[in-house]
Amino acid sequence: MPTYLRNDKFIKQFGRRLRRIRRSKDLTIYQVSDASGITANHIALTERGEINTSISHAYLLAKALKVKPHELFLFNEDEFKL
Repeated sequence: MPTYLRNDKFIKQFGRRLRRIRRSKDLTIYQVSDASGITANHIALTERGEINTSISHAYLLAKALKVKPHELFLFNEDEFKL
């Protein structure tokens, strides 16, 4: 059986990037929730790096934020320290 690998540092970086993009667009978590169909609680947990969200959710979040999905994974060197 495959082992589940979890990279907490990467998950937190993704959450910080998501929050930064959302705030740069002056959107609330509730607005992103309405646009994406993902619960506000799930988005908040993702932004705090408390959960490992799915690729499908990343796609929906990018669509709601009107960015390309890969932009959610573009960390600055100072942000991406594993």
